[in-house]
Amino acid sequence: MTTSFSQLGLSTQTLGALARAGFTQPTPIQAQAIPHALAGKDVVGAAATGTGKTAAFLLPTIERLAGKTGTRALVLAPTRELAVQIAEELQRFGADRGVRGAVVIGGAGITGQAHALRAGPQVVIATPGRLVDHLKQGTARLDAIEVLVLDEADRMLDMGFAPQLAQILKRLPRQRQTLLFSATMGAEVADFTRAHLRDPARVSVVPNGTTAARAEQQVFLAAQGEKLPTLLALLEGDGSSTLVFTRTKRRADKVAKSLARAGHEVARIHADRSQGQRRAALEGFRDGTYRVLVATDIAARGIDVADIGHVVNFDLPHVPEDYVHRIGRTARASASGRASSFASPEEAPLLRDIERLTRKAIPRSEVPRNSAVFQAELARAAEHAPQGARVYRGSGGRQPPHANGRAASPRPAARGHGRDGGRPVSGGARAR
Repeated sequence: MTTSFSQLGLSTQTLGALARAGFTQPTPIQAQAIPHALAGKDVVGAAATGTGKTAAFLLPTIERLAGKTGTRALVLAPTRELAVQIAEELQRFGADRGVRGAVVIGGAGITGQAHALRAGPQVVIATPGRLVDHLKQGTARLDAIEVLVLDEADRMLDMGFAPQLAQILKRLPRQRQTLLFSATMGAEVADFTRAHLRDPARVSVVPNGTTAARAEQQVFLAAQGEKLPTLLALLEGDGSSTLVFTRTKRRADKVAKSLARAGHEVARIHADRSQGQRRAALEGFRDGTYRVLVATDIAARGIDVADIGHVVNFDLPHVPEDYVHRIGRTARASASGRASSFASPEEAPLLRDIERLTRKAIPRSEVPRNSAVFQAELARAAEHAPQGARVYRGSGGRQPPHANGRAASPRPAARGHGRDGGRPVSGGARAR
């Protein structure tokens, strides 16, 4: 078994950069994928979130491009945050080799991006929608691309980026190396692989749907009106940094406002927030200014924040694979963490889908109805509820009515899609 980066065929310059960054040995996905990529083969890599996929494709790409000029590599990512994270890693490992990158994402000035592209960076890191904008304006050229990387390919295809990807692929040379990485591999990825990769090396560190091994999971069967009281009780119980996922942008705003009212330092991130607001929220969460970050699934991938102690699924995701990515934000690398989910009666089918994908039942935990914080929030909600509105008040340890498998599924007819990369995408109305 490989235990050292020096055994992978990397140059002494790259080994030096790894040592300076404190990287002592490769992760399993790096150990298996890097030799294939260095040999010039197409690669399809699957590994759980937080296991080092970014370095697995960046290090071989840097080795290939060192000493070359002009734009030679294209890295596509589904969200702005992930693109920025990849660019930071490229700077860390590529600066000493003279390999520079340009970030092309929505929410940022297109004129400045055009200037950066004209400067001829060896690597362009982009969200598909904004890159298509530049292709249409003639400010981006891809005719010399040697390496194409698709990071979180399943998410890009799920988000409805297939039309943009098709436009981009038409501009790329047919002779190129393609590296495709993701934490989950669905049917869309398999179809894309058959159509666009040549005899790829397949690297799968864990089975599809495997959750972070060190994430302690639990689910609370809570009525909708009990979700906020439960969250407040959990936050009262420990001081961990906490990432809270909601299904919609409006829901994220509402939860963040409630947490701030309760005295918590909280920020929010979703597709309606400007790029500057999103960056400030992430940086504040990373440096401890904010203990809680409330987000839609736009943040399920691409948040590289160390030591997130607790991930809370305030709403269960419609797509079960998103559960894997959400809880992968905690227990990254060798750390441990906690993942709590709230499942209302109408979300029972979604919970079953998640357990089917992950091949295990999530342990049930008792809703903290006896908590003083829980009871205080219930009382506050009842006091401020519109006249005639029903508010679940709870009674001792009594459970609210639950679905027991009979609730109607809230799953839409097709997977929902959001907006990112500066362009709307086709599909349903799931907010990001």
